[in-house]
Amino acid sequence: MFDPREKISLFIDGANLFATSKNLGFDIDYRKLLTYFQSRGYLLRAYYYTALVEDQEYSSIRPLIDWLDYNGYRVVTKPAREYTDSSGRRKIKGNMDIELAVDAMEQADTTDHLVIFSGDGDFASLIAALQRRGRKVSVVSSVATQPAMIADNLRRQADNFIDIVSLKDDIGRAQSERPVRETPDEPDQEFDLQH
Repeated sequence: MFDPREKISLFIDGANLFATSKNLGFDIDYRKLLTYFQSRGYLLRAYYYTALVEDQEYSSIRPLIDWLDYNGYRVVTKPAREYTDSSGRRKIKGNMDIELAVDAMEQADTTDHLVIFSGDGDFASLIAALQRRGRKVSVVSSVATQPAMIADNLRRQADNFIDIVSLKDDIGRAQSERPVRETPDEPDQEFDLQH
């Protein structure tokens, strides 16, 4: 699947990866994730995409974003929109698809193998465009959840599908291993992964 001579770039849909790993009962260890892909080829870039709620005094994702930014990731953010759904639950909408697609197309000139961490079916046309440019594209998501976190059309379009469950020992840590934070977490937020 990976050739050690390949230049690899990672494109991580942060909200989608978080939802997938949470559903599977483990957290992503982002240091281990970098190490894993560095051992598979020449890791050229690792992008992490997430929307941020700007008007909050404290955001539980801010420490992660800062750590990623200082430890080898290119963090791409934009302000999220907050709304209340019909059930009265607070929801956050932060779609980063365009940013991820633009960066992937720009990297296609210098990257041999693009790895997209998302199950969003909207990326199928991006993958097809990258493949027409002669690039190999792998998708990391999961079919082990109910329902599956990956859209069928995305899985079919990718050159390789990597179920994140198969990477759990290499890039994960148990949720019980989370560092204890001194600042209380904000109320649970749900990111709207639909468009």
